[in-house]
Amino acid sequence: MIRTFFLSLALMMACALPGTARGAEAAGGDRILVMLRLPPTHFRASGGYGGGYGDSMGRSQAMRQARRIARDHHLTLVTDWMMPVIDLDCFVMRLPAGIAPEKMAEEVSQDPAVAWSQPMHDYRTLSAQAGHDDPLYPAQPATTLWHLDSLHRLATGRGVTVAVIDSGIDARHPDLAGQIKGNLNFVAGRPLIPERHGTAVAGIIAARADNRAGIVGIAPAARLLGLRACWQSDAGTAAATCDSLSLAKALHYAIDRRAAIINLSLGGPPDRLLATLLDAGMMRGATVVAAYDPHLPDGGFPASHSGVFAVSGGPIPARRPVYIAPARDIPAPRPGGGWTLVEGTSYAAAHVSGLIALLEEAQGHRQGRPRLVLAGGGYIDALATVRGKAVGCDGPCPAPLAAASRD
Repeated sequence: MIRTFFLSLALMMACALPGTARGAEAAGGDRILVMLRLPPTHFRASGGYGGGYGDSMGRSQAMRQARRIARDHHLTLVTDWMMPVIDLDCFVMRLPAGIAPEKMAEEVSQDPAVAWSQPMHDYRTLSAQAGHDDPLYPAQPATTLWHLDSLHRLATGRGVTVAVIDSGIDARHPDLAGQIKGNLNFVAGRPLIPERHGTAVAGIIAARADNRAGIVGIAPAARLLGLRACWQSDAGTAAATCDSLSLAKALHYAIDRRAAIINLSLGGPPDRLLATLLDAGMMRGATVVAAYDPHLPDGGFPASHSGVFAVSGGPIPARRPVYIAPARDIPAPRPGGGWTLVEGTSYAAAHVSGLIALLEEAQGHRQGRPRLVLAGGGYIDALATVRGKAVGCDGPCPAPLAAASRD
C-alpha cells in the first residue's frame, strides 16, 4: 500500500511537470488527469526522457481513445505524458466552467478504456510562511486568532472604501500614508488635528503592509475616508467626544460618497436623526459597524440600531446578536509616527470593519448584508468568513479572547 501511494504521488507530479514534449501545463483546479494503459503490443521505448511510441498505430490508437473520452465528457484535451515504467499514458483534460474536478474524475473513471482518473492537485513546498515584514505584526492578536497570513492570501480589501467616523486621523503616519483617500473635518470651531483614537482605529482597519514599519491592517489594501466628527477631550487619553450634528454631517457625507463600510467606534443615547441616516445608508448598501458599550442599555446607540453590526471584545448578555473580535493589547499607530497598545470595543469594531472589507473584495463587491461565520459563542471565524464557508475554522479554532471594556 505504501508503494502504491508513492507511485501515485510520483504519477501526479510527473503529469504536472513543465516542459513536456507536448506543452507545459501548470497545476490547477480546472483540469483532471486521465490514465490510459499503453498498448503493449505496439509500444517500444525510445531513448527520449518520456519514452515514445515506436509504432504509429499504437500512438494513434491512444490518441483516438483520448479524443473520444474528451468528446464524450465535454472536455478539452490539453496534453499528455507517457510513463512506460508504469505502462500508462497520462492525459491532461480541461473541464468546462462550473464542473467539480472530483465529480468529473469519478465519471471518467467509469469508462472501460480508462485505468483511472483524478483531479489535478496543487502541491507546495513546506517552508514556513514568513508573514509580513512589519515589526509589530507578530504581536497583533489577529495574526494568530484570525490567521491573518491566510486571510491576506485570499483578500486584502482592494477596491473597498471604509468611512471612519471618529476623531482626527494622522494621515502622515508611516502606517497610514497613502491609505487615506479623504480626511475631512465636521467638527465646528475646532481645526483638524491628528488624534489618538481615530488614528488607532484607522490603523487597525487599514495600516500599510510590508513597509517594515509598525503593524498590518486587517484590510491593508482598503482605502479610508477619514471623517472627523469627534474631538479628543484630553490630550493624555484616547477618549473623544462627538455630538449629533457632527456625527450626522459625517454620516451624510459617507452615505453620499457611497462608502461600502462605515465604522462607528462610539456609543451614546438613541438619536432619531442619526437613526434615519443609518437606515438611509443601509438601504443604499452600506454596512455599518459599531462598538458595543456594556455600560449602556442594549449596548448603546448606534450598536443597538437594527441592521448595525454590534461588536464586543468578549461574551456579554444581549438581546440581539453581538460579534466578538480582538479588543485587548492591540498594537496601533499613534499621532506623530509612533505606536501604542490600545484596548476596548472601539478597536474590536475596527477589526470587524476590516474583515468586512476583505469579504467585500472576496465576494466581488456584491450587494447584500455580509455574512460573518461564527466559531461559537459569538466569536468570529475570520478565515471561514472570507472563504465563504458555513462551518468553523480549519483545524483547532482560536481560543476565546478575554472580555474588554469599551474605550
